[in-house]
Amino acid sequence: MTEQPVIKPANPCFSSGPCAKRPGWSVSALADCWSGRSHRASGGKKKLQQVIEKSRALLGIPEDYLLGIVPASDTGAVEMALWSLLGERGVDVLVWESFGKGWAGDIRNQLELDDLRILEAPYGELPALSDVDCDRDVVFTWNGTTSGVRVPDGSWIADNRKGLTICDATSAAFAQDLPWEKLDVVTWSWQKVLGGEAAHGMLALSPRAVERLESFAPQRPLPKIFRLTKDGKLIRGIFEGATINTPSMLAVEDALDSLNWAESIGGLPALHRRCDSNLAAVEAWVKDRGWVSFLAQEEGTLSNTSICLNLTESWFVALDEARQRGAIKYLCNLLEEDGIAYDIAGYRDAPPGLRIWGGATVETPDIEALLPWLDWAYAEVSNRYQS
Repeated sequence: MTEQPVIKPANPCFSSGPCAKRPGWSVSALADCWSGRSHRASGGKKKLQQVIEKSRALLGIPEDYLLGIVPASDTGAVEMALWSLLGERGVDVLVWESFGKGWAGDIRNQLELDDLRILEAPYGELPALSDVDCDRDVVFTWNGTTSGVRVPDGSWIADNRKGLTICDATSAAFAQDLPWEKLDVVTWSWQKVLGGEAAHGMLALSPRAVERLESFAPQRPLPKIFRLTKDGKLIRGIFEGATINTPSMLAVEDALDSLNWAESIGGLPALHRRCDSNLAAVEAWVKDRGWVSFLAQEEGTLSNTSICLNLTESWFVALDEARQRGAIKYLCNLLEEDGIAYDIAGYRDAPPGLRIWGGATVETPDIEALLPWLDWAYAEVSNRYQS
């Protein structure tokens, strides 16, 4: 029987969204919040603009791209792009996990586009990127949050493309290299790699995307919070701190705190190193374990943020899905009861397994402290289900 470890993670928060706060965070970080005042007053608008400017600088977004704060987290940002931009030409949607599948469903069932191709692969794999037609619009997630699979790079995206690339990058931004020249629309939220609060999204637009907005008017009604143009012209205020709806200034202050922290530790290279270090710790552990493997099938597609794991021993594989999910729940409950790890079960639509967030706000020593506890909890579950 595996002996129960002694050392516990200092921070047991391994959720894939909302994610762990940055090291050393406390409510005192919000002391300078613009509360009780209009977000359209000069001080509030200044803070919103600071989030935009700091995000642009940290991510290295090209100067001719526009960046704005939009409602409803990354979901709102993606939907805004889909509803406002699609329909001018055919669309390819890449699906290999639940969020990409959701975007494909919305395009097919809500936008009701006729010229739609869905390029799909099972969890753990990528669709054939060589099949993508970049003269069509392309919609895809850069990093599959629910599968732990990311695209390896942007080489498959044509430089001379005629279509737009619309990239949901919420669990990739700040953690993985994004080739901005290949991406026309990029979305993310504050709640992922920098550990900010939920409810607000970020939307980056290339000049090509802006040109589409001002030259193409979709033949469908657009809800107010999705409207990026007025009388055929881009609403520039969205990208200058004038948000479409009222933002939470507490969340804005928290976003500024996380961006300031990122700057203080060395910017984007430091954030990437922290994520890569977390993945490396899990990789070394998995290599020496016979009962667990990565859900991702190819090493070059392995996510360094949403680290998804399969249980592989025969007794688990032989269970039906309901019992597999029961075993995972039991394992996770053991860890949660001891304050070891919170929220590490795989996503509800993914194959039964584990998901450990390895984003930049997670400390590698906490990952390293968690791993022996996974061995212990697995042994407890194995004994229970085989007895």
